[in-house]
Amino acid sequence: MSSAIPTSTSVVESAVIKAPLASVWHLIKLQDFSKFNSNITKSEFVQGANEETDIVEWTFKDNTKQSVKLEEHSSINHSITYSIITSQPELTYSSVLSTIRCFAVTSGDSEGSTYVEWTGNFSSDADAGVIQDAKFKRREALADLAKAVARK
Repeated sequence: MSSAIPTSTSVVESAVIKAPLASVWHLIKLQDFSKFNSNITKSEFVQGANEETDIVEWTFKDNTKQSVKLEEHSSINHSITYSIITSQPELTYSSVLSTIRCFAVTSGDSEGSTYVEWTGNFSSDADAGVIQDAKFKRREALADLAKAVARK
């Protein structure tokens, strides 16, 4: 019998950022994550990657390096989906597919703002600690995104 605690393998975090959609969406590119995410010190395209595949390497404050593959990008739907294909040190789970979606807030008290939703769907071998870590890292990054847009 397994001693692992059953947990959801997905996470959804969201925020309303007090800036127009165009300002927020402009920063949502894999190669630009270091411009707003304070945990990422460098983000750059991987040289020699297949020309039909966009792969970006993220370097984190703790020197973790992850190769991230762009799975889908839609300027029409203002969404981006990506997966981690390699990590040093290695991940403790098999895979994760993340999506960021941005929506213009068109009425109410937050009119003119942007609603941002950041999801992560992890493989079934991700434990509760991984999911909690992803939750808090997304919250931090969304707060960083709001600060980055406010600086512009």
